Amino acid sequence: MKTGSSRQRTLIRIGQKVLSLHALFSYLFLYLPIIILIIFSFNNSKSVFRWAGFTTHWYLDLFSDPRIMSALKNSLIVASASTIASTIFGTMVSIAMERYDFFGKLPFDALLYLPIVIPDITMAVMLLVFFVTIHMPLGLHTIIISHIAFNISFVSVTVRARLASLDPALEEAAQDLYANEWQTFWKVTFPLLLPGIIGGALMAFTLSLDDYVITFFTAGARSTTLPLRIYSMVKTGVKPDINALSSLMMMVSMALVVLSLLLQRKGGEGVTIQ
Repeated sequence: MKTGSSRQRTLIRIGQKVLSLHALFSYLFLYLPIIILIIFSFNNSKSVFRWAGFTTHWYLDLFSDPRIMSALKNSLIVASASTIASTIFGTMVSIAMERYDFFGKLPFDALLYLPIVIPDITMAVMLLVFFVTIHMPLGLHTIIISHIAFNISFVSVTVRARLASLDPALEEAAQDLYANEWQTFWKVTFPLLLPGIIGGALMAFTLSLDDYVITFFTAGARSTTLPLRIYSMVKTGVKPDINALSSLMMMVSMALVVLSLLLQRKGGEGVTIQ
């Protein structure tokens, strides 16, 4: 018995070490390229593979490049507009799908997941054909419409998952205290939904800021966003300024994730019925 139990403990220790090594290599595989990217964005040399000292002038050059500033402005306009619209529509859709029954609900529910499961290239071609068919000139407005089209699904799925986890007894208690449907929604349901709404909005903003394929197909000749600008810069070779721009975009994404976690931690607190 002692031999069997000691052998079992040995196998458990070996398994733990193997899992620890597997986790370590997985993290290295995922994050080592990002760390190298950030390090070489401070490289005082145009060579990507030769370290020549520390400098920040690549970051300063980004803000003095009018083409990058124009692309940044376009990206922020597109991401902000599409996030606001998709968050509003996505939240409304999630409430309708979760709380109400109507004719054609099942097919509509299936169509709602379509932008998530189909390849980006397929949706990009469909949107391009749609704009050409209705004779709409391509530009920032077509990019915004396209981003709203696929972001609604992501926001709706996020908010709907939050809505499905809510305790119906809370809303019933509010109505027992003579709160009407409008008061129940704003005093009880909305504060509890807020973490999901914020998470969906931040996801929509990040996806819009990072999108390349759909933007490439639906952008006009003068509607360049940051992903399009980065791709055009990569064509001439990878340089430290590209590393700096990519690092900045990644830092913005990380800041959004941290903000989302902080806001979600506060979400749902202090729910009162007045």
